[in-house]
Amino acid sequence: MNRVLNPEPARDCPLCPRLVAYRQENIRQNPDWWNGPAPSFGDPNARLLIAGLAPGRMGANRTGRPFTGDHAGWLLYDTLRKTGFAKGNYDPDGKDDLALIDCMITNAVRCAPPLNKPTGAEENTCRPFLIDRLAALPRLKVIVTLGDVSRRSILRTLGHPGTAIPAGHGVEGKVGAYTIINSYHCSRLNTNTGRLTPDMFEEIFHRARLALAE
Repeated sequence: MNRVLNPEPARDCPLCPRLVAYRQENIRQNPDWWNGPAPSFGDPNARLLIAGLAPGRMGANRTGRPFTGDHAGWLLYDTLRKTGFAKGNYDPDGKDDLALIDCMITNAVRCAPPLNKPTGAEENTCRPFLIDRLAALPRLKVIVTLGDVSRRSILRTLGHPGTAIPAGHGVEGKVGAYTIINSYHCSRLNTNTGRLTPDMFEEIFHRARLALAE
């Protein structure tokens, strides 16, 4: 009998004490926010998965949707629309008609961490959800990782060392049936410093489109 997949944690997931305490602090300060693990967003039959690191306090922790409500979301969703992986309008409060096409977005760690930095132990604790998220996408072919922590987490999720594919923007490799393409994270820091430009980011998703066609 096949095991039932569990790709999304419960809204009140108790597994990481530090993240639970931070979540409870956010609930006290902002009871109208989502304040829980951010569920994956997108097409359940997606061939492309985008993997981030963790929700931002003012982003998915507030809105309940990955990359919604923070700076990174503007660039990510605009780029996905330009490359045909999304349609509709994006609103930073999530009150929109945005839909992903052949694409899903998830995070290696589902709860917002203090200072946007989950610990290695928290990554390990949350990894079973990522394992099940990949397994629940029957057509998955390409994974875009946003940042090196996400890259390492995806590789470990697939049973490989975090060094199996080198770091660096645009570095690409094959792991089993999957093509993995690493991108710099679309954070405010990276875009404001010019480390990641819109053209650089868009090129990653053009490459993902080519990989899907192979």
